[in-house]
Amino acid sequence: MRFVLWILTLFATAIGIAVLARFNPGNVVFFFPPYRIDLSLNFFVVVLVAAFLLLLTIVNAVRATMALPRRVAEYRATRQLRESSSALQDALRSYLEGRFGRAEKSATRASGSPEYAGLAALIGARAAQRVQEPARRDKWLAVAAEDSSVRTARLMSTVELLSEDNKEAEAALAALHELNANGIRHAQALRLALKVNQNTRNWPEVLRLVRLLDKHEALHPALSRRLRDLAYEALLPKVAGDPEALRKLWSTVPNADRLSPGVATLAANAFVTAGRTQEAAGILGDALAAQWDVRLLRAYRQCAAPEGSAALLAQIEQAEHWLRERPNDAELALLLGALCQRQKLWGKAQRHLEQAVLGATERATRQEAHLRLAQMHEALDQQEAAAMHYRECALTIQPAERPKAV
Repeated sequence: MRFVLWILTLFATAIGIAVLARFNPGNVVFFFPPYRIDLSLNFFVVVLVAAFLLLLTIVNAVRATMALPRRVAEYRATRQLRESSSALQDALRSYLEGRFGRAEKSATRASGSPEYAGLAALIGARAAQRVQEPARRDKWLAVAAEDSSVRTARLMSTVELLSEDNKEAEAALAALHELNANGIRHAQALRLALKVNQNTRNWPEVLRLVRLLDKHEALHPALSRRLRDLAYEALLPKVAGDPEALRKLWSTVPNADRLSPGVATLAANAFVTAGRTQEAAGILGDALAAQWDVRLLRAYRQCAAPEGSAALLAQIEQAEHWLRERPNDAELALLLGALCQRQKLWGKAQRHLEQAVLGATERATRQEAHLRLAQMHEALDQQEAAAMHYRECALTIQPAERPKAV
């Protein structure tokens, strides 16, 4: 329909021009003495239009010729961008397929285009890391540093790659500080910071990062618990000889961590080393009230108060209360027997220690119960009974633990 309208319009225009030209008697005179040129107006209009079209053609040809180098450069740049894009896709695909050598070669081709140089360099750095080529990895990271658009990605990759090698811990920390200076605080950045600080044994910072990740629910609870235990396992023994430093450190421990059997046991041992057995017993008692654990009971045996003290009697009363709730617990019977032995309540001590011997499922528990019974009978000058328990104690030693005959 449009084509028909266009044809009709063209014919109408042609008819109109023909009619006007037929009834147009005007002429145009060019006078330059002694010359004179007479032209009809119609012919002059035709010549003028033809001259305009010729001039327009010449101008366009000149402009096209002058723009030819620029168009050639644009074409080459477009072709290079297209080839770099294809090479970048191939590099990423090869990296995900585990073909790291090919990935690095494709990244080299992709880096020819400035638009993709940064991303290609990061893929190349990761591929070089996977084939154990740290020198090439560092070169790729240096190339990525020239592209400001991938600054955060480069820092994240640098921290991740360097944290895989303990020898690069200092460089990883430097990259981490630069990343923190940029205000990057998302979960993955915190995980990388956690890994770096764990490798450098910066346990206070590990605890801080674990708490941050726990707030964002970005860390598995089992891993969080394990990292906390490792941190306290390193920090608590260091201050065991300084009661004030130990109290200061313990005051910073959250209540949830204080009730953990592993942390409570470590703290109790540290307080016992510092001579604060009552504080150690309090820590273990709180932890046992929250969660019953054999490690806590074994540590509690080291927290017995001095003989004849009110604190020791309170500990015995507490242990009896626990035993009424768990009458078949051999570890608890051993604890109560040890406390009664310290208070020289020989009858009760013997009864509970013998209960521990009969109910013990672990060799170490039975061995300690026999040893304490032997020591008790020896203190009562009952040598025959003492010798029997010493013999039973020796028989519970595993073959690998027994001294070899000379």
